Amino acid sequence: MPRDLLLQKVADVDGLYCVFKNKVNKELLDRAPKLKVISTMSVGFDHIDMEECRRRGIKVGHTPGVLTETTADLVVSLLLSTARRIPEASETVYNGKWGTDWSPFWMCGKDVHGATIGIVGMGRIGQSVARRLSGFDCKILYHGPREKKDLTVAATFVPKLEDLLQHSDFVVPLCLLTNDTRGMFNAATFKAFKKGAYFINAGRGQLVDQNALIEALRSGRLGAAGLDVTDPEPLPMGHPLLDPSLKDRLLIIPHIGSATIATRNKMAEITTANLIAGLEGQPMPHALL
Repeated sequence: MPRDLLLQKVADVDGLYCVFKNKVNKELLDRAPKLKVISTMSVGFDHIDMEECRRRGIKVGHTPGVLTETTADLVVSLLLSTARRIPEASETVYNGKWGTDWSPFWMCGKDVHGATIGIVGMGRIGQSVARRLSGFDCKILYHGPREKKDLTVAATFVPKLEDLLQHSDFVVPLCLLTNDTRGMFNAATFKAFKKGAYFINAGRGQLVDQNALIEALRSGRLGAAGLDVTDPEPLPMGHPLLDPSLKDRLLIIPHIGSATIATRNKMAEITTANLIAGLEGQPMPHALL
């Protein structure tokens, strides 16, 4: 829904069913004096001003858990596609360059089997990604605020982020976006990476200083990067990340982590159940507030 229309329509509503593209901030809340319940069709909730909702006594629900396995599938797909240069290789079939400049190292990528994978944020999705990559005989390292005692996969806790970066062939951030994690992958962080490592981000675009990412790719500190998330979304044409000179080292897809029919249907059902429960004065199945 266009922003101006949304701001107009919220004036008389008791409940709001929204998606991550709908910014629920003070401006919107001021226009919605009757609002009692917000139900977002997403796991993340950084598009909602939670403090304002708490202050106004507005209930908020989301859809955790349901997209874990689907998103983990996408993360591994993005990692494999980046490592083996799948989109770039496919393009040569369609543009007539297949075989025209073949050499022994043409379209060679990076092995995933036996690699060391560094996961930043070992929550549900992180553990599901680790479980999948363990089938490739990968060594799994992880970093977070504390060591996890109930892991479902074999993985080694690394207390210092720099140590994880120095030893990982692939680095995969899957942590929440907070004041502490915003911009955590910056110029200083990328300098700590193992030279030639790959960076795969399907968490949040705001975790990354994108200018620093571009410089790390150009300098060769990073071998390549694969992104399902950026800042902003969608990227405007002409954005520095879309520079053609980066295309052979940077794969970008349009935030499709949970994009399967089955998962989106489940998310819609949970969002509806949260909304109805909240409006009926019942506990939300998945409440944030």
